[in-house]
Amino acid sequence: MQSIPPLSSRLSRRRFLAASSALALSGPAFAQNTAVSGQITLMAYAGIFQDNYIRTVVEPFQGAFPNVKVNYTAGGTSAQMLGTIRAQKADPQVDVVIFDVSTSGIGNAEGLFSRITPEEAPSLAELYPEARAVGGPFGPAVTYDHLVLVFDRQNLNPPLTKLADLWRPDLRGLLAISAPPNIQGLAMTAMVTKMAGGDHVRSIDPGISKLRELASSIQTYDPNPDGYTLILNGVVRVATGWNARAQLYSDETNGRLGVVLPPEGSVFQINTINIPEGAKNRAAAVAFVNYALSRAAQKAFTERMFYAPTNAQADVAPAALARTAASAENRARMIPVDWAEIAKVRDQWNNRWRREIISVR
Repeated sequence: MQSIPPLSSRLSRRRFLAASSALALSGPAFAQNTAVSGQITLMAYAGIFQDNYIRTVVEPFQGAFPNVKVNYTAGGTSAQMLGTIRAQKADPQVDVVIFDVSTSGIGNAEGLFSRITPEEAPSLAELYPEARAVGGPFGPAVTYDHLVLVFDRQNLNPPLTKLADLWRPDLRGLLAISAPPNIQGLAMTAMVTKMAGGDHVRSIDPGISKLRELASSIQTYDPNPDGYTLILNGVVRVATGWNARAQLYSDETNGRLGVVLPPEGSVFQINTINIPEGAKNRAAAVAFVNYALSRAAQKAFTERMFYAPTNAQADVAPAALARTAASAENRARMIPVDWAEIAKVRDQWNNRWRREIISVR
């Protein structure tokens, strides 16, 4: 079987350029501001996130702030980005960072990030209350994503429709499930615990017991290069994944990849946007944060890559919003998770997976 390269390297150039052209025609969302100047370094995710974020947010920001140059640095995983910020604490080289809330919370507790006020960044006042609350006085939520199940529409019959389908006998040996400490595994723990009638805040015992029953069906707990590509290669039929990437990849494969938000519930994955304490160009950094949280930027990025907006006033096209967890129907399915509390039990959950689930095979 011919191997298919990772999807992140195969995005449709035609669709990408079409989206870029549309954005260029729309012009800057803010009145042009020449008072703020200099360079800032934005550290965030690589691959398709970087490509699309530059087109939908960074470039329009530079159109609105022509005297500011944004240098985008791919920072690796959220844990690696936190390590970079720690290493630069005495001499920050990064002005803005976008990464997972479970790691930004650690940085907040360590005093690595500065406070951002609505007076500095008026877009903060337009955010959903939970988007403001998740970062406290520091970096708020800039994107919402959620865990989904991705499956092979071409080779799976009947199709996947719910979380409980993972236990179907015909899927034995055909699953790719990301285990803890990957945040997907942590989210999966909360979801399966709820499906099994439990509450992850009190005890994950029901979820661990149910996941142990699934062990013989799991081919890999560390999908590599990623679950989406493993499905297209014919290696597995179902994988865990993030909605934003899954929706984009579904489009890029003409629907070959099916995407399921389980009716049993899913979990938000939240990215925050933070300014390191002592950032060299704070004025430009705050301007960028304010723009990234604005209605225009949130609308553009959601419509391009299906991350749910954190700005409650973003006028996102209904068709795009329906493919996120921001629609009323989908938000009702989301399981409340306090990622700051999950961070405290992360190692414990990881150890239980290794001892009680992964070792079963």
